[in-house]
Amino acid sequence: MAMTSEFISAINQISSERGIEKEEIFTALESAILVAYKKEKFIDLNLTQDEEESMGSNLTVELDRETGEFKLIATKEVVKKVADDNMQISVADAEMISPNVEAGDSIQLEMPAEEFGRIAAQTAKQVILQKMRESEKDAVLSEYSDKVGEVFSALMQRMQKGEVIFEIGKATAVMPQEEQISNEFYRLGERYKVLLKSIDDSQVIVSRADPKFLIELFKMEVPEIASGVVEIKAVAREAGSRSKIAVVSHQDGVDPIGSCVGQRGIRIANVMNEIGEEKIDIIEWDEESRKFVANALSPAKIDGVSISEETATVTVDEDQLSLAIGREGQNVRLAWKLTGFKIDIVGNGVRKEEEVVVPMADEVAPEVLPTKKTTKKKTAKKDEAEAVVAEEVKPEETETIVEETPVVEEAAKEE
Repeated sequence: MAMTSEFISAINQISSERGIEKEEIFTALESAILVAYKKEKFIDLNLTQDEEESMGSNLTVELDRETGEFKLIATKEVVKKVADDNMQISVADAEMISPNVEAGDSIQLEMPAEEFGRIAAQTAKQVILQKMRESEKDAVLSEYSDKVGEVFSALMQRMQKGEVIFEIGKATAVMPQEEQISNEFYRLGERYKVLLKSIDDSQVIVSRADPKFLIELFKMEVPEIASGVVEIKAVAREAGSRSKIAVVSHQDGVDPIGSCVGQRGIRIANVMNEIGEEKIDIIEWDEESRKFVANALSPAKIDGVSISEETATVTVDEDQLSLAIGREGQNVRLAWKLTGFKIDIVGNGVRKEEEVVVPMADEVAPEVLPTKKTTKKKTAKKDEAEAVVAEEVKPEETETIVEETPVVEEAAKEE
């Protein structure tokens, strides 16, 4: 029986696209053909699986790699009296194939190629697909098993039950919902940087929400981090909203924060462009826990920190309290994740004079604002008095007010 040239071309294409050796596909195809043949031949005998395997144990398939032709070969024992046609052949029949054979020898003969029925064809297809999946999984494990934790450029293929399906090289990767940036929209056909987080049961899992993704992005943008001169000691992240990164320099004269920000902020800008609207606070790590906690609560100004076991009590001025806590507690929550300390923030009730906020006019308390009567009596200039009158009094009061105007002028002169 011969496979079509289109089928062989398809095998070559699959091999090229998926990185699977052609020999593996041909071997899988031989197995599929044999399974299909046995299924077709023994289906009406109501045999168990063990009996089917025993019945066809002497059968093999030889597939021509160039033409796609295959032969079904049966190995039979030469006997004087045949008891099992499937496993044995008489000496007389064997001598017609090979004249010098004797009883007890084994002989191989080509079986007539039979057309497979619907069940046989389906079985062959299923076995081929299964073998291909297994080979593909092995190829994925071989190529990516030692690359977990690296960042790749992935092509967005489709959405599937809330998961994003990417193509990374020759492999298909999945990004579950919990690994996605919450406020991010993924567009078909566009490329995104993703972190290869894990390989579970030969399935490549990628992430954009993992804190390690942020670390790898900084490694790509900051040579000092890639070389080890600057080290990222800790990361706390709420993907899509805000992150805090603690850095330290291992070389004198190298500013760890400045290295991450870059000249005119170009380095951190490149990182933020990749992750959208997420804000990033870069703070300096310190081995002294109290100072590290104080730094972690940046941009709030901290007056004092005391640590008892796993709790850090932080004292701040009243006007820094809301800044230290952050909107919906985000700033203190990220600082807790970054430092590992439970943080209690206490206001000390002191407001620095130079930091007092002067309210705008519309923020002044109503009782402080001058009344209309007060404004008229204390206004010394005629033009101001006339302006007040023109704006605030009713038309019928105009004549009376005009008569009082000289009184205002005289008061001005006396003052």
